Amino acid sequence: MYQLSIDPVKPADFPAEETILALGRQVLESTESWKVGKVFSKGTVQTLSRAKGPEDGAPWHCRISEHTKEDATFDEFWSKIGVNKAENEKEFISAIKKSTLVKRISETQSIWTMYYTFPPPVSPRVFTVLQTIHFHELAPRTGVVVSIPVDLSGPGDEDLAKLEEKGTKGRYVSVERLLELDDGTVEWRMATSSTPGGSIPTFITEGSMPGQISADVPHFLKWFHTIRNQGTA
Repeated sequence: MYQLSIDPVKPADFPAEETILALGRQVLESTESWKVGKVFSKGTVQTLSRAKGPEDGAPWHCRISEHTKEDATFDEFWSKIGVNKAENEKEFISAIKKSTLVKRISETQSIWTMYYTFPPPVSPRVFTVLQTIHFHELAPRTGVVVSIPVDLSGPGDEDLAKLEEKGTKGRYVSVERLLELDDGTVEWRMATSSTPGGSIPTFITEGSMPGQISADVPHFLKWFHTIRNQGTA
């Protein structure tokens, strides 16, 4: 039985789209009972965590933030997170140097590979994921993106694997949700479990995760306001 985890999946073994989305919703609902962690970005981003369970390859981390329309409206958020997510992340996450579409499976599913670089001595990392996107139009409007790690090393996937950059293979699974609240504000919730691969000690990567995932929020807003003010959003 498939579970959301950092174990990579070959394209021939991808679960059904509905299975992925249902498991993503389960993770989001379970975050309500996760351990409350530090607050970041001047008190605007709350972090949570869940210890590694029997089905997990790594612990889980979550961040939650709420945003008025001055930050971005629901439609503005979804236009950047629900559409071309990997390409947009390259614009506001400095470690991502390249985002490549490996294969578009359908309107709502595609395989992406991201190439990250880090300060020495950490070598570049490659993360390849299947993104599954779902948009719920009825109130409360909700947009969900589930990313699961992909293994392109199997027979028949050679042409897809050629699109991956050279680097240490990392893996992550994530569930991201935008929820439009009654007053028009937007809740942005993201839960993730990951491993950078290679020889970085677990305690170092796990210790830095809450701060790392929280930093994406102000980085996104700074980038989005720049393009909104330029009229290119």
